[in-house]
Amino acid sequence: MIDGVSPSAVALPPGGWPTVLDFLVERFPRFARDDWRERMLAGEVRDAAGAPLAPQARYQPNSRLFYYRRLPPELPVPFEETVLFQDDWLVVADKPHFLPVTPSGRYLQQTLLVRLKRKLGIDTLTPMHRIDRETAGLVLFTIQPPTRNAYQTLFRQRDVAKYYEAIAPRNDKVNLPLVYRSRLQESPAFMQMHEVAGEPNAETDIALLETKGELARYALRPATGQKHQLRAQMAALGMPIINDLIYPVLQPDLPPGVAPDYGQPLQLLAKSVEFTDPVTGQKRYFESRQCLKL
Repeated sequence: MIDGVSPSAVALPPGGWPTVLDFLVERFPRFARDDWRERMLAGEVRDAAGAPLAPQARYQPNSRLFYYRRLPPELPVPFEETVLFQDDWLVVADKPHFLPVTPSGRYLQQTLLVRLKRKLGIDTLTPMHRIDRETAGLVLFTIQPPTRNAYQTLFRQRDVAKYYEAIAPRNDKVNLPLVYRSRLQESPAFMQMHEVAGEPNAETDIALLETKGELARYALRPATGQKHQLRAQMAALGMPIINDLIYPVLQPDLPPGVAPDYGQPLQLLAKSVEFTDPVTGQKRYFESRQCLKL
């Protein structure tokens, strides 16, 4: 790792490139030749054994190389994650709002995974699952590569009991508690999911916890894990989660370098998870220390 960031890998196919630099310029044309040369001189491009490659290094087909991503300076997310649990196999983190789980797009250093790699010094750390950048709460990570699949399979096979809380408008027309089933698919609008006719692929148990004026706090227990499932289904029921910038109406993305309104977090919290540990056989239960205030 370099400052908590693991390298990306690229395969070197058969071809006539004289040098690795020539290959990189053609493979990634949006980066200038001088940019790749600077990276190579800084030791940010390495061979399969981890040795730095100089700009004049000969191209060796049927092998791999590794390179480190570069991004413009990132705006710091002014909230800290908390490690709630760690043993030889698992790390459980309590993620704040606004912090992505993994590097993507404009986010690299300001992600939960990279922060934890720096903090804990574990370069094999891998998320068992993910939650949205805007959502706060529990995220679980595996440590040992040999046991990674066993833990991730828990989520794929729906063997994890997940509990969320949300604050949204009160809607007396919806009879709660309710097991809500619908079919979600990508909408023509980028980022959004929407409900369509057909066999349900998303199921959520929704219950009312308390009300205050026009708002209410809800308990959400998803049985499935479709993208944006809770946000899309709550909006479809006429109860869009407070401060949601995607549902029911997709808001324009912020320009690069512009910080979100940190005083208006999405009112959705991944509150607890429960499962049987596939490695130790122990019953596991973890709960976020954060709370949503109605």
